[in-house]
Amino acid sequence: MSVRLYVGNLPQNLKIKELEELFASIGKGIRFKAVLDRDTKACRGFGFANINNDKMADEVIEKLNGYDFNGSNLRVERSERKDTNSASSRRNNPHGTNKGKPVSRKEVKKVVHSDAPTKEAPDPRWAGELSKLKELLANQKTAV
Repeated sequence: MSVRLYVGNLPQNLKIKELEELFASIGKGIRFKAVLDRDTKACRGFGFANINNDKMADEVIEKLNGYDFNGSNLRVERSERKDTNSASSRRNNPHGTNKGKPVSRKEVKKVVHSDAPTKEAPDPRWAGELSKLKELLANQKTAV
């Protein structure tokens, strides 16, 4: 089973060959791919390494997590894989019902949030003034 590792905190002046040599010093069969900026084609500071077995992955994490590489302490940890099937099914069916059938926009229950205060709670900007007014009213003696 292939293990995918996140390799973060890469230096700005990353030379991928140097990092690949570092991986090769630990073991064979480690493939690394840096994540590049679309516009500048520069490294965005992280990438992913694919390793063929768990023991080798644990060894890479142990040796390289916190390792000083060109002035940056690398961060190496197991990557959480995105499940591609669940993303596409979520798009068509946000509530998990209808088993693959698209849901019309009217069927989706929307939650509307409001910044308006609830009727029970006074506006916090006026809470101090309101409590003073309530106290004055309570202390007033009216002839009925």
